[in-house]
Formats: sequence, structure tokens, C-alpha cells
Amino acid sequence: MQTRDRRGRLRVVITGMGVITPIGKSVETFWEGLVSGRSGVGPVTAFDAANYPCQIAAEVHDFDAADYVGRKTARRMARNTQFAVAAAQQAFADAGLTAPIEDSTHTGIVIGTALGGFDMSIGGVDTVRSKGWRKLGPTVVASSLPNMAAYYISKHYGIRGYTATVATACASGTQAIGTAVDLIRMGRADTMVCGGTEALVMEVSFAGFLAMRGLSTYDKEPSKALRPFDKNRDGFLMGEGAAILILESLEHALQRQAKIYAEVLGSSASADAYSIAIPDPNGTGAMQAMQWALEDALVEPEEIDYINAHGASTPVGDAVESRAIKRLFREEAYNIPVSATKSMIAHGMGAAGALEAVACIQTLRTGIIHPTINYETPDPDCDLDYVPNQAREADVRTSLSNSFGLGGQNACVVLRRYQERNAIS
Repeated sequence: MQTRDRRGRLRVVITGMGVITPIGKSVETFWEGLVSGRSGVGPVTAFDAANYPCQIAAEVHDFDAADYVGRKTARRMARNTQFAVAAAQQAFADAGLTAPIEDSTHTGIVIGTALGGFDMSIGGVDTVRSKGWRKLGPTVVASSLPNMAAYYISKHYGIRGYTATVATACASGTQAIGTAVDLIRMGRADTMVCGGTEALVMEVSFAGFLAMRGLSTYDKEPSKALRPFDKNRDGFLMGEGAAILILESLEHALQRQAKIYAEVLGSSASADAYSIAIPDPNGTGAMQAMQWALEDALVEPEEIDYINAHGASTPVGDAVESRAIKRLFREEAYNIPVSATKSMIAHGMGAAGALEAVACIQTLRTGIIHPTINYETPDPDCDLDYVPNQAREADVRTSLSNSFGLGGQNACVVLRRYQERNAIS
């Protein structure tokens, strides 16, 4: 078994996964929801949205962080941190790893998030203004920091290796995975805990994105509001959740006889250098990110069997992504199935890319591509195969996952089905 690729780099595999999502709080229930085309969108419960033109979101319901960390610790955590710790516990158990980690200095953490503990910041401001600063808890500022998810995971498992937090908006989760891969390849770690987490279903987020005219206002039938690549799409919706992956060098995973879900072949990141909110109309940055990911993965365009799209359901974004795919893959683009996870779980911001990576891994494992739901009216600007409305069986060996974020920051990751007989990826 070759444990290095053609460039002599350490091969990196996935040995554990955990998720908290609006349609399931385990990998199994999440995947079942995606394959069945179940929407997690419903009326907002986190605050009173009655006066807003958008009153729906994809929230995580029936989640109690005390089930994972105890009541006292949970109170000190922002909601995004709670999600990350819960997903991490699933991932560690799935990988057969326990606390404390045996090789603590050769295990690292990279977590992506757009805004971190924004709920703690807003709550702190409200407390100071209504009750005065003396009523503010001593951990409010610390708990609001973006790196708290990484902190709590490192503390619980005794991880003392390389630790970082990636904040590249909607690309954060995907870029965190790519960074973790690079660290293993460089020999800085044998095992990496990586992924993304977000909890931004709150009033100020709604108001801000409505001011940007970004949110869908199709409230009359919430489950049909998100319609990526459909001609009648009118915007994205807020989602929340977390996905945590355990990555290991193939050599390390084989030594401890870990089960292996898939291999991470390569990744990339790029910038549009164009607009804070609108993607480059030519899709140049998105195309570069995809191209560089394939080059890093040592994969030719014709080897991609499936693309998990960013597909947020925005009028401009979906058209630009489709254009970028066609620019890179040319005529072959029309033969590649493309589906949008966000059609069911909305936009998890910093968590989105990590959740979509889990969806890709499940596709590689099961040979099933989940659908893009609510695709009804074709758009001439979006004319690819979006796997409309029904899951599809397919022989998917290699997948590409796209994440394109605010500020024109893009990230992509290439995953391959793991087979023991593969000599070299």
C-alpha cells in the first residue's frame, strides 16, 4: 500500500465524522434526510420575525448542549461552540478515539467559522445597555471569540498540537479542511480535527442580510423557498449547524487499523478581488479555485464524477457558479451531476462547506447523489445536470465540493472513494 502520492506527499484520509444539522443530529439522519429530499426550513423560532419580509430559516431544533458538556459548561458556550463540541464528540467516537488523545502534540485542530460566538456578543451588548456593565458575566467576551470551538475541543481531548481558526465567510469550513490536509502533508500532525460551525439565526443577521436583499421572501411554503439553479430562485436562507471530520495520514490510520471513509486528494483557495457581496460575473475566482484544487489533487477534469455546488439559491451566485463550472470543464460540464445541499439545510455559512464535505463522503460511500430539491423551472443561465428533486444512484469515485463566500473568498476540496487496492491516488 502506497502511503504517499505521486508527488511524494503523505496521503490523507477521513476516519471519523460528526454533524449537527437542521435535518439530523447524526451523520446517518443527516444523510437520510438529504437522500429523501427533506427540507429543514421552517418558521423562525429563535426570535420574533413577524415584522420581517423573511420569516423562515433552517434551525437546529431539540438540541441541548448539556447532553454533551453538562449544564454549567454549556451556559458559558456560544451556540456555534456547542454545535462544534457535539459534532466533535460524534467524530471522535466514530474514529475510535478517546480522551485524552494519546499523541497530543501530533494531533491538531482547524475549525472554520464566519462570525464565531456572535450571539454572545449581542447578548453582552443587550445586558450592558439594559442592566449595566456590572451584570455582565466574566466569560462573555472570551466566549464570543471565533476560536472558542477549537479551545473547547482541545481542552476536552487534551490536544496540544497545531491549532487554528479559519474565518473566510462561507468558505471557512472547506478551507479548514484544506488547511488540515496541508498540515498532515507537511508532517506537522498525524491527526487533524477539522470542519466548520455556525449559529447565526438571530435578528441582527436577518436584518443585515435583508438589507443586502439576499434572503428569500418566499414564506408561504417554507420547504419550497430554497430553489438553487431554478429560474424562480429569489435568495438564500439562514441555516446553522456544524460538521467535524477526523483526518489522518494514511500511514497513521493503517497503523491503528482505523476504518477509512474516503481520501482527501487536494484543496485550494482563491479570491475574486471584486466585491464584498457579489461574485465576479465571469466566475474567474471560482474557476481558479476549482482548477487549483484539481491540480493539487493530481486529478484531471474528466475524472470528476460529481460536484457538490455552493448553490445557495441566489440569482447571481448560482448563475456565476454554473458559468465557472462550464469554463473549467467545457463540454464535459454537461455530463457531471451537480447538486446543492443548501436546497435542504439552507446556508450554514462557516459550517456549510464542512457539511457539504460530509455529503460528498456519503456519496462516495453509498453510490447515491442527493437531489437539488425544488428545481422546477429551468434557467437558461443554469443549464447543467442539477440532479433535480430525486436522489440518483451513480458510480462516483471522485467528487469536487465548492464553497464561495462573501468578500469573494473561495475554497474547494477534492475527495475520492477509498479502496485498499488503490496503489497511488
